[in-house]
Amino acid sequence: MQIKLVLEYDGTNYCGWQLQNGQDSIQARIEAALELIFAAPVRLYAAGRTDAGVHARGQVATLRPPRPFDAGELKRALNATLPYDIVVLDGAEVSDNFDPRRDARLRVYEYRVLNRTTRSAFEHRFAWLVRDQLDLDTLNDAAQEFIGEHDFAAFRSLGTEVKSTVRRVDVSQWRREGETLTYRIEATGFLRHQVRTMVGAMIEAGRHKLTPADVGALLASRDRARAPAAVPPSGLFLVEVRY
Repeated sequence: MQIKLVLEYDGTNYCGWQLQNGQDSIQARIEAALELIFAAPVRLYAAGRTDAGVHARGQVATLRPPRPFDAGELKRALNATLPYDIVVLDGAEVSDNFDPRRDARLRVYEYRVLNRTTRSAFEHRFAWLVRDQLDLDTLNDAAQEFIGEHDFAAFRSLGTEVKSTVRRVDVSQWRREGETLTYRIEATGFLRHQVRTMVGAMIEAGRHKLTPADVGALLASRDRARAPAAVPPSGLFLVEVRY
């Protein structure tokens, strides 16, 4: 049998999703909890590897338990064992053929910006503080440059091996709620640091230091050296994986 878990986590204290020697990862914490429950090693396979400091509201992972186990009971057992900042939202038995990464049709991320002059005692874990006034209309004009299928080589982390840097973006938009600006992107997949680098370029447009056309030119250039640095991971959330 195979069980699918839907997870949420605060990534602040972790090196990311993936197992890394000598470091504390989300995957390591959940696999340790599974080993306590089953008294045997259990490997998790996720829809995507979130980076250090990145959060999730809807990460998907699968496991094959070493013995038959009710998915609902596993959810309860894991939540009783895991640290406070990792939670299983749902557990369900799925086909043995289900692959959380390859079967995903769309991945949804959001990035949160706290747009005010003073820092927050609470939001520093979950948003990037930008003190400059930002123009929402210009942010959305810049966001439209990413709609469609493009080569995102200019917005990826250098040194990562991928077969193709082409991705299709279906939704790219900003919204404001009080002092918080949230960017939402829905795409077939993402390169490492892609969303955080895109946000960096759009924020420069929102500050009127770049035009939306400049952002489009950065995309077309495929030149990572021309794009800004990736913004902090604290504002980034994996919201949903759609199958």
